[in-house]
Amino acid sequence: MMQARAGVGIADPIRVVVCDDSLVVRSVLERMLRADDSIRVVAKAVNGREAVEAVQAGGIDVVVLDVEMPVMDGLAALPRLLAADQAVKILMASAMTRKGGAIALESLRLGASDFIPKPTSVGEIASDDGFRNELIAKVLGLGRQSRATRTRQGAGRQAEAPRPQPPALRLLPAPQRRPAVLGVGSSTGGPAALLTLFQALGDRIAVPVVLTQHMPAAFTPQLAEHINRLGGATCAEAVHGEPLRAGHVHLAPGNRHLTVVGREGNLSIALTDDPPENFCRPSVDPMLRSLSAACPGRVLALMLTGMGQDGLRGAERVVSDGGSVIAQDEATSIVWGMPGAVARAGLCQAVLPLNELAPRVLRFVGRPNG
Repeated sequence: MMQARAGVGIADPIRVVVCDDSLVVRSVLERMLRADDSIRVVAKAVNGREAVEAVQAGGIDVVVLDVEMPVMDGLAALPRLLAADQAVKILMASAMTRKGGAIALESLRLGASDFIPKPTSVGEIASDDGFRNELIAKVLGLGRQSRATRTRQGAGRQAEAPRPQPPALRLLPAPQRRPAVLGVGSSTGGPAALLTLFQALGDRIAVPVVLTQHMPAAFTPQLAEHINRLGGATCAEAVHGEPLRAGHVHLAPGNRHLTVVGREGNLSIALTDDPPENFCRPSVDPMLRSLSAACPGRVLALMLTGMGQDGLRGAERVVSDGGSVIAQDEATSIVWGMPGAVARAGLCQAVLPLNELAPRVLRFVGRPNG
């Protein structure tokens, strides 16, 4: 039975529905979220139908949605939740398996805003600090975007209030030399952002692309497959020793660092089991460092939404060698950690909304007729 609490006002914390058929899991997730004063769990649902009813009642910012449930599962509930409230954000909680990865990526195609890989046992969920931190960060980021959507919807019915301007960032000039390779780093919120980015880039990238996304090994093959389905650049998990190819996206496999060896014009992939950096493997920093060592002054780095500051040191190397960095802006990032770190450090030539990144990237690495 759905457990609801009193309604909350517009100035209250992010309002969340937790939907899972396991009483214990619901309780663990609620306890994790309740630890942050900026979040309030206002309803708990045992299946998708109850989650839809909670959203229809109004006032919900984020739904944390399990996949496998009786009566109505997560994928069946997803379009109904979005139909009930266009501003609500859906965070899918998917098992950390290959099947779970396929479902998670499919949920993004169907309209989910993000997903979180869920440990397979209740004990692992309750004791996993990384899971807890990621859950809170994603709920806060999605809740902020839900509130922003409601503000825009309200602006259509009344005069829009002046928006506070973000602090000015120090930007660097665009590079004079054409980049020979594009390096992309992303983490929290990254899969959805990557699908948007590569959809817009299409088949117009004229250089090799190397990509590091923080995610489990069971999920990275599914991410590559979904990028391929967009019909633009070919994407596959990187293979040790394979040459870099123009127009091809080489994706770091889960739990392996992706680095590049050789010199410009003769570059190849080197996967390593070196220790995690920034608590991550794969990590963006070794990828960017290796790119700049191989192609000094001819690297374009793109930093997308993500928690922490992985990629900052690598971006510093790229810029010191004469390369260039572009970052996603705060408003369109689920978490403005990784892109915010490089932006605040004054390393970027541009800090742009997600929908403006592809045109900017194509200015530097697009095909001449693109």
